[in-house]
Amino acid sequence: MTALSHDSVDPERALKYAIQHHVSERVQIVEGVVEPLASGWGQEAFADAIRHQLRDRVRELGCITGAGDLDLPGSSNWFIPDVAVVPRELAREGEALLPEQTLLIVEVTSETTGDTDRLVKPRRYAEYGAPLYLLIDRRDATCTLFAEPGPPGYARTAGPLPFGAPIDLPEPFGLRLDTSAF
Repeated sequence: MTALSHDSVDPERALKYAIQHHVSERVQIVEGVVEPLASGWGQEAFADAIRHQLRDRVRELGCITGAGDLDLPGSSNWFIPDVAVVPRELAREGEALLPEQTLLIVEVTSETTGDTDRLVKPRRYAEYGAPLYLLIDRRDATCTLFAEPGPPGYARTAGPLPFGAPIDLPEPFGLRLDTSAF
């Protein structure tokens, strides 16, 4: 049996493998730091409200909503969004998707992940081609929709809008989200 040299181990791949296969709790990697996900019922209520409003349109588009793994290859990032809309045919057991394969990513801030959702994720999701990123900021009681991704960031932003103001999701959704229940 041949021993592997330290030089032959890809640290990004090893870290991502470890969190997928050897951690008993759900975690994500943010800029190389393993971050536990502690979603509470309050946070889940926001995510559920979004899923409920998207449900019919998501089915019409042949998609599903979920909170599966998103890989950002070439970086030390592995995100698990609160809600992602992805084409049904791409959702396979044990496989992470790329942000560019989503139609919409929604993050609901918590006390522990708020700064990540506000600062890191808009930049990284834009860099990796996520077409729409909706940030629901519970601390500031606002929603912000980011669109038109590119390497320097999102070219178009709607918000921050106060809870209660509607959010217009562009095509392929073409619907208005009601945030009055937030």
